[in-house]
Amino acid sequence: MKERVSAAISRRSFMTGIAGLGLGLAASRSRAAPPAIDATFLFSNDIHACLVSIEGLAPNCAAEGKTDANLLRHVAALNAVYAVRWPETVAGKPSGLASAGRQIGKPLGLVLGGDITDDGGGQVRQPREGRQLQQFSSRYQEGAGSDRVHMPVFVGLGNHDLDQDGPPPHVDWYRRELRDYVELNHRQTVFYKPPVPVTNYDPLSDCYSWDWGGLHLVQLQRFGGDETKGAVNALPWLKQDLAAYAGDGRPVILFQHYGWDAFSTEVWDVKAKTFDDEGDGAPHWWSVDQRQALLDSLKGYNVIGLFHGHQHETAMIYRQGGLDLIKPKAAYMGGFAVVRVTDGFMDVVLAEAGSAHGEVAFTTAFSKRLA
Repeated sequence: MKERVSAAISRRSFMTGIAGLGLGLAASRSRAAPPAIDATFLFSNDIHACLVSIEGLAPNCAAEGKTDANLLRHVAALNAVYAVRWPETVAGKPSGLASAGRQIGKPLGLVLGGDITDDGGGQVRQPREGRQLQQFSSRYQEGAGSDRVHMPVFVGLGNHDLDQDGPPPHVDWYRRELRDYVELNHRQTVFYKPPVPVTNYDPLSDCYSWDWGGLHLVQLQRFGGDETKGAVNALPWLKQDLAAYAGDGRPVILFQHYGWDAFSTEVWDVKAKTFDDEGDGAPHWWSVDQRQALLDSLKGYNVIGLFHGHQHETAMIYRQGGLDLIKPKAAYMGGFAVVRVTDGFMDVVLAEAGSAHGEVAFTTAFSKRLA
């Protein structure tokens, strides 16, 4: 951990010295028109891969529905949605989608909003790959066949991936295993090309960004500004990233695990002796100050949406802190979002995998003009 913190200080000092380079890049972008945008992608969250041994699942997983059968049902819906049309009606009402009636088409990728595993990768006593991470990658790493997704996957981590301590002396083993998985999938170097390369990867926080045409996308892992369990605060990196890659006013979409919903923002309630949205004690997940710090980092940029997870049962599209926030149901419950962004609009429809193989049901629609 000391090496990681020392590296953070060294890198921050280095980045301060070259800040002018990022500002120069932002200025050059602002002088040129951003590339055109027509990007369709999927978002999902809270997969909670639950295998811990050959024999089966972690305790309570089967009762909660965190089964491989449900993940396969989810994968089938993700793979089938390209052939479906954007709905003209949802829940018996006009969808209001600009893309209504048009075929969705092949998504550019699947972005994930954390908790890819239920217990830090799979609960192994000594440093080796955990079965939950194996289960996750066997379903949510691009490949052929009906048992895995057919598109690039942009991985994000949540509290279930990063909070678990390992047995001494390997206290950080589970966290390192999951962070290594993200890095190996996305960070490109002179000598290594990952399966899903991204443009700007921060090796300290494991946050990263990429572009689809003139759309800038940023993965913030558990949340932007996270310092839990030794995490390195990514807000300095985020500010530099936005200045360099979105200073020309192009639309930006953020992804992380925590949101602004009642569960994500709950605090300790002394009277009730539990965490809820009525107490005034310490935050359970992230604080008011941490949320404000993230919002402050976004000022002056064209952030058109933040997608998150964490809460499982309820699909949500809501607005807080000046942001449009989108959260599907958990993946193991069949939930995901279909998103299309163009120069003129953003369409979002929340969906669930049906009981039949490859069946898709739309539950909520949202559209907004961007120009």
